[in-house]
Amino acid sequence: MSKMTRYFLDTEFIEDGRTIDLISIGVVCEDGREFYAESTDVDLGRANEWVQANVVPHLWHRRADKASANRWSRDGGAGGLMSRSAIASELRRFVNQGGGPPEFWGYYADYDWIVVCQLFGRMVDLPSDWPMLCLDLKQEAIRLGSPDLPPQEGTEHHALADARWNKVAFDFLAAIRETAA
Repeated sequence: MSKMTRYFLDTEFIEDGRTIDLISIGVVCEDGREFYAESTDVDLGRANEWVQANVVPHLWHRRADKASANRWSRDGGAGGLMSRSAIASELRRFVNQGGGPPEFWGYYADYDWIVVCQLFGRMVDLPSDWPMLCLDLKQEAIRLGSPDLPPQEGTEHHALADARWNKVAFDFLAAIRETAA
């Protein structure tokens, strides 16, 4: 059996109690590769005040200064501004470049995982070599005694910055697990 390749993900979305609509997704692979995409299919006019204030201003396509997005893509980042179906296709391509079957991690990841599954249709429509679950960093932190996690550097509520922090949190928790073993 080949070694799992870890992916740390985060999404930003609009939810109304009935639907969850993807705004953006960030995924960081343990090998350093990064994927970030913003959906062209989302209606940001449906976003509540919190999303309008805390998520929308950080979207790369909404910024007057596109330097950070341009620098990131020039440095090899995958993704961009695209439709949900294109995001699914590019995300599958990104994950398939890993060395083994994927293992996904998120922080309070339940809705994030639903959004990822919905990119492909239903959960059973996920790529066949993908797991049907995303492991949760918050649950792992609780299991390890609820240590204070490292502060996040970068913009909170930006999917790529949050995915990067998820990797930092995973590494922090892994060190605690190793010390306890």
